[in-house]
Amino acid sequence: MKALLGLLLACGFPVFTQTDDSLKINKTQVIGSHNSYKQAIDPALFKAFSQKDSVSASSLDYEHIPVTAQLDLGLRNLEIDVYPDPKGGKYADPKGLEMVAGQEPYDPQGKMKQPGFKVLHVPDIDFRSHYFTLIDCLRDLKAWSEAHPGHTPVYITLEVKGKVADAGMTEGIAARDFDDLDKALLEHLGERHILTPDMVRGKYESLESAVLHDNWPTLKDAKGKFVFVLDDSGSKRDMYIAGHPSLRGRTMFANALPGTPEAAFLIRNNARAAEIPDLVKKGYLIRTRADSDTREARKNDKTTFEAACKSGAQIITTDYYRKSTRFESDYSVSFEDSTYFRKNPLF
Repeated sequence: MKALLGLLLACGFPVFTQTDDSLKINKTQVIGSHNSYKQAIDPALFKAFSQKDSVSASSLDYEHIPVTAQLDLGLRNLEIDVYPDPKGGKYADPKGLEMVAGQEPYDPQGKMKQPGFKVLHVPDIDFRSHYFTLIDCLRDLKAWSEAHPGHTPVYITLEVKGKVADAGMTEGIAARDFDDLDKALLEHLGERHILTPDMVRGKYESLESAVLHDNWPTLKDAKGKFVFVLDDSGSKRDMYIAGHPSLRGRTMFANALPGTPEAAFLIRNNARAAEIPDLVKKGYLIRTRADSDTREARKNDKTTFEAACKSGAQIITTDYYRKSTRFESDYSVSFEDSTYFRKNPLF
């Protein structure tokens, strides 16, 4: 065994063993999924949509296995899009159902009519999801976590979809929606399952100061935890931070700008961005992408994934942890040993 470990190290492969529980979570690298909840567009609707807009249809032509099955494979990042729907029913009747006959039934239990956050990609077209409601998703995550109490941390990017409410608007994203989102996470997943900004900040004056002093928890201390980050910028991010300096009392991290008290977990979608290795070495957690809009998969092009791995970004998302079920391609991504978790090559 020692000889094998020596050979792997000599060849430059990161070696992760069961004795590495003392490793800080920012010194690991994981692969996860993008739009993790997404099911394929119904074939009849997809054909009609392709005839009207083949480019957009092509970019949406992917699907995922159930979220808990992804976690069973070893994926450790999920992405969930949520739409506030406090009264219920706003997304219950997608126009795509009226575009063409012969589609599979949609929401037979009427869950989209219930109040609360809904989970879907693009209203009216790409609306089929493994979950209708965020609550159902959180309940499944909680059950999975409690069935696997020693699991390594799972990162989840949450994007709140919709326009921000302007003066005079009767609808739109407002500050209360972010309060409701925090409340839903705590109520249906549970505080003990969540690694919060307060836990990372600890004794430091600001959250950013904590991460720049390497105050992320170890894998041992982060076992059984989920780490949420709000994947929004501009006014939505500002609403989430407002009244919560350094994200005090908040449940999620924010995609805040380096140099601000709230900066800790950054979204950098361009895996080739020259700044990523430096940000990682400073202590920030970085999420980037291996592929997007089916482009890399159609070309079987792994250069973006390879750049993501080399960058040291701790979280790499993909639509192809398995080969496409929608078109012929050999493209899929994993680390050298066909896993989705390893020690970070920058450390």
